[in-house]
Amino acid sequence: MATSPHRPTGDPQDITAHLVDQALGHVFAAALRTAAHYRIADHLSEGPRTVEQLAIATDTHAPQLRRVLRYLATRGIFREDTTGAYQLTPAAQPLRTDVPDSLHSAVLMMTDELFLRTSAAMPEAVRHDGASFERIFGAPLFEHLLTDPAARRLFDDGMASLSAPADEAVATVYPFPETGTVVDVGGGRGGLLRAALRRHPQLTGVLFDQAPPLAHHLLDGDELKGRWRAQEGDFFTSVPEGGDVYVLKHVLHDWPDDACRRILRTCRAAMAAGRRLLVIESVLPPGNAPHFGKTMDVAMMAVVDGRERTADEFATLLSAGGFRLTRVLPTAACPSIVEAVAE
Repeated sequence: MATSPHRPTGDPQDITAHLVDQALGHVFAAALRTAAHYRIADHLSEGPRTVEQLAIATDTHAPQLRRVLRYLATRGIFREDTTGAYQLTPAAQPLRTDVPDSLHSAVLMMTDELFLRTSAAMPEAVRHDGASFERIFGAPLFEHLLTDPAARRLFDDGMASLSAPADEAVATVYPFPETGTVVDVGGGRGGLLRAALRRHPQLTGVLFDQAPPLAHHLLDGDELKGRWRAQEGDFFTSVPEGGDVYVLKHVLHDWPDDACRRILRTCRAAMAAGRRLLVIESVLPPGNAPHFGKTMDVAMMAVVDGRERTADEFATLLSAGGFRLTRVLPTAACPSIVEAVAE
């Protein structure tokens, strides 16, 4: 998202420039998408290149490409050197497709029309107390994805890309048991389950989700062989029984409170008393301080009628689902670990 490099002072001209810059945030998103689409970062991975060289490599119009890269360089995405060649910056490195924790797919997902059109219709979401996505596309997001394979693949690729840093952060911070079974409910391609199993060689796991993400799971490999299974299903109906730790990562924020209570009750029905549930979500802090969760909260409102929550809101929600919140653990990534016990 576009952000001004500073907060405005009291000077009227500074305030005007800041507000106009923020209003043109969609231009930054479009420029970032353009760089991701043409894989500019990949083409700069071996060193600086001129715009003319990049235009030949990407089959684009050099003068137009120069304008996009010049703009992105003002935001720290790429840098033009004294010879006129462009090079990677630390902020541009995650746009490469060949690096660990690449955000290339995440950028393509978040700047796709699935999200841009729904954000543009946010006034309607506010007026009608519901996501604007359904009014634009004719069905809620997850129903739409079932009928559009290309959009489903874009979404799954993007979510896997966006989740990767959080997967390792959670697996590093949380003391998973050395033995037992982790059930990853709505676990997508299984990035978090993979990270947990790698750190705990005696642990086993169940990846539970719908068929499309399971078809592209990340759990193949000799080190995990025989230690996991995938199960297709609907977490509103039932989830696998007999687990020692259940995980809901970036699931509850997709849904309003009533739907979340249904998901939690389904999980509780599958769990023995005393078993642990981990909710991996942003936990909103109080006050006016910037926080990525506050950005995501507004995005979720427009796309899926979901929301990010405070610790108190999680405690209330978990209690209604048959759980008691025990602690909130921060991680090196944006999400926190909200730990609860089945009562």
